Amino acid sequence: MVTQPAQAIVSFEQARHIVEQHASQVPPGPAETIDLIAAVGRVLAEEIHADRDSPPFPRATRDGFAVRAIDVTQVPATLTVIGEIRAGASPAESALQVGSRQAVEIMTGAPVPAGADAVVMVEYTQRDGDRVEIQRSATSGENVVPRGSECKAEQLLLSAGARLTPAAIGLAASVGKAQLSVYARPRVAILSTGDEVIDVASSPEPNQIRNSNTYSLAAQLQSAGAIPLMLPVAPDRAEPLRELIEEGLEADLLLLSGGVSMGKYDLVEQIFAELEAEFFFTGAQIQPGKPIVFGRASASATEKATYFFGLPGNPVSTMVCFELFARPMIEALGGGSPTPLRFLQARLKSDVKTKTGLTRFLPAQLSGEFADVEVELVRWQGSGDMVSTARANCYLVIPPDRETIKAGEMVSVLPK
Repeated sequence: MVTQPAQAIVSFEQARHIVEQHASQVPPGPAETIDLIAAVGRVLAEEIHADRDSPPFPRATRDGFAVRAIDVTQVPATLTVIGEIRAGASPAESALQVGSRQAVEIMTGAPVPAGADAVVMVEYTQRDGDRVEIQRSATSGENVVPRGSECKAEQLLLSAGARLTPAAIGLAASVGKAQLSVYARPRVAILSTGDEVIDVASSPEPNQIRNSNTYSLAAQLQSAGAIPLMLPVAPDRAEPLRELIEEGLEADLLLLSGGVSMGKYDLVEQIFAELEAEFFFTGAQIQPGKPIVFGRASASATEKATYFFGLPGNPVSTMVCFELFARPMIEALGGGSPTPLRFLQARLKSDVKTKTGLTRFLPAQLSGEFADVEVELVRWQGSGDMVSTARANCYLVIPPDRETIKAGEMVSVLPK
């Protein structure tokens, strides 16, 4: 029996939240151990703990002289220089004695010697042989990072499920992790449909188009951290289409391109109904991409249920729907939490007029720099116009209740 929601066509926000809700319940794949540098962008499958205090000693944050703050309360003050400590050197032979009015020349990053509790910057000193005149007082702890102030030994630094950014990679390296346990990259099947779609290397007849969607989706999948599995193009015939859909359901996620509209030969939803699929929504109030389908099905009664997205066949619709809906599911399958969808703000360069009722994601071009950033629609001929889309570097987001937006207004932008 097919499970269909009461409201099959939902708003953009509802569709996104439905996907996020399901993504939050998806178990990650198996873990694998890989070299540290290969783990960039992957999701951690283990906890990372500090192997020692950090810093492991009181650390100087400036070049200057390590002193006892009490000795430089009254300035100028003349102290005896008893040594020098560079970064990487041991401070063992340069301890300051109480009441001795001593100082140690010290470099940024070097360990502060025992007895010292402050560092006076070199700009506020005058060296003369083994004497130094301190021209500015210092408080206890000034220009010194205490031992263990960043983290303590055994402290949890990164939890399982953390995305491994360059900073996280550096943190793992700092605690001696040459290899990391990460979740496996999800395997995502791509199935383009349509009798008019031919191989990218073929010469098309006037009634044919090359299979661009499979390649644009594969590129988006790679950027999202997934492994694309490119299936053959499915014809608009039920039997071979069903066979390829069943093959795609053996992957971690299935993305279909085309066949989800209301045409006589749009057979995707019919095939999924035969497979007793659950449909969570069968359309969203957006442009482009209104016929987007999201559901879950299994190839047979004994197979695990696999999530799928039926993406519209027009290239721009396919790419927009991937970013809006497929990406959070892929992030979850890879072991991470879905990244919330956040829009940038930019000033509109030229007036925009459109119809109300749909949330629109229209190809646009961001220009300018720093705080002076503008956005303008690129000229395009609808959701099949790949030429204009390739020129765009973002999508201008138009709310469903806006018919006219004037130049100079701040508008939302979704980066590509």
